[in-house]
Amino acid sequence: MKLKDLQKAEFWIATILYAFAIVIIISNTSNRNHDFDYYSFKEAKVNYSFFSNYFIPGIFRISIIYFTFLLLNFCIIPALIQRKNEILNYSLILFCIVFIGLVNGVCTTYTDAYLLVQYDSLQQAYNRIFFSSFSYSIWLIILISSYVCAKAFVIYMLENKDRNTQSQNQMRLDVGLGLAFWLVGMLLWLTTRSPFEIIIIWTLVIFSTIGIIIYSLYYLLPYIYTQGKKFKSFFWQVFFISIFLAVPMSFISMFFFYTRPEGIFIVFLFHLPTQLIISAPLAWYVYKRRLASNNELTSLRTELGKSDASLSFLQSQINPHFLFNALNTLYGTALQENAERTGEGIQKLGDMMRFMLHENVQDEISLTRDVDYLENYISLQKLRTSRSADIVIETQIDEQLSNLKIAPMLLIPFVENAFKHGISLQQPSHIKITLQTKEKTLYFDVHNSIHIKPDNDPEKLKSGIGLANVKQRLALLYPKKHELIVRESAKEFFIHLTIQL
Repeated sequence: MKLKDLQKAEFWIATILYAFAIVIIISNTSNRNHDFDYYSFKEAKVNYSFFSNYFIPGIFRISIIYFTFLLLNFCIIPALIQRKNEILNYSLILFCIVFIGLVNGVCTTYTDAYLLVQYDSLQQAYNRIFFSSFSYSIWLIILISSYVCAKAFVIYMLENKDRNTQSQNQMRLDVGLGLAFWLVGMLLWLTTRSPFEIIIIWTLVIFSTIGIIIYSLYYLLPYIYTQGKKFKSFFWQVFFISIFLAVPMSFISMFFFYTRPEGIFIVFLFHLPTQLIISAPLAWYVYKRRLASNNELTSLRTELGKSDASLSFLQSQINPHFLFNALNTLYGTALQENAERTGEGIQKLGDMMRFMLHENVQDEISLTRDVDYLENYISLQKLRTSRSADIVIETQIDEQLSNLKIAPMLLIPFVENAFKHGISLQQPSHIKITLQTKEKTLYFDVHNSIHIKPDNDPEKLKSGIGLANVKQRLALLYPKKHELIVRESAKEFFIHLTIQL
């Protein structure tokens, strides 16, 4: 089910339940004289009005729940999850708590008016009623928000079930460790027969600690690091989050401390120092350790990828097919002409082999040396094809006078691919190679014809030499610093490569 369909279903289910509740309130009109509240009012000798003591308060309470659910489920909590207008939405949550508490408190003074006579004074009765009403509003906000957050978490897990599994497993482990720590403390308090209030304080503080640490590790600290901020900024954000959490924690503690105001002070006394002295430094330390480990692991993987790519590329270059063709070219040349051309070919082949054995293993080499290797290879291929008038090989390679560096063997695969697939001794063929540099940018183009190889050619089904490999090396060595454009038609093949050196 898509998110929009789920939201529509939620809206209509909530609306139908709201309408059904209204209908139930209205239908109880005929039974109001037998209602429990009616007899409770009568025993307390307080006048009972169905309209003011039952109908209107019931409508307000149901409406408050309905509209609060819509506001939190569709507006406030989703915006907070996406980190949009955080101050505004947190303010709206506080407003909802106060508004719901006030409305519910006023409604309770009408629906439970018969209880007012049980207190020593109206002020004491109102204090109790409105305190319970605010506790009710906080629990309502917490329950609805928990539902929305749980729903968002399930949707996130379903959408990302095939990726980020390591991060999700780590988060589950962190939550499990926090709950285990809470459970150990609970067992300690229970075995020592500690007061119930201590257990409540322990539970509230530990749960808020788990929440702050998880939120910091997986949401707050990654955002702070991307913004380049320091621990001071993170510390103050944890401080304000702790203050915000202290409000509902205080109300919850008062409920368990039987409205004694010292409960708020006790919870606040343990909560705020715990978050500032333990949660903030612990989350910062753990995140930095994990970030360093991840960076080290990424670096090792990158280096391993470079090594594998370089090794496989080197292995793909020194192969019997290339050496066999080169030696056959030199042998044919020696039979046709004098020893000068044969010597020239052997010299170029020696330079190429020397380059491959010595400079190819370096991380970076001079662009001039890489271009020399490229030109030696092209010259050897021209020796092989010089007797065919239908083969046109054109090169425009600028002389490299700068001190630019480049990873070795990045350009040659495209040229090899051009000669492998673009030359036919039986059909007209053409290859055009251009290489230019402007400031620190390299521009490299290879344009060649394409000829279908005969069925008995062992390389008919093989791809170009090292093309997949060089794409991998470009992604590793020049991320976001290169552009490779490849175009292919039935008769022509073209590549354009730009690298920021």
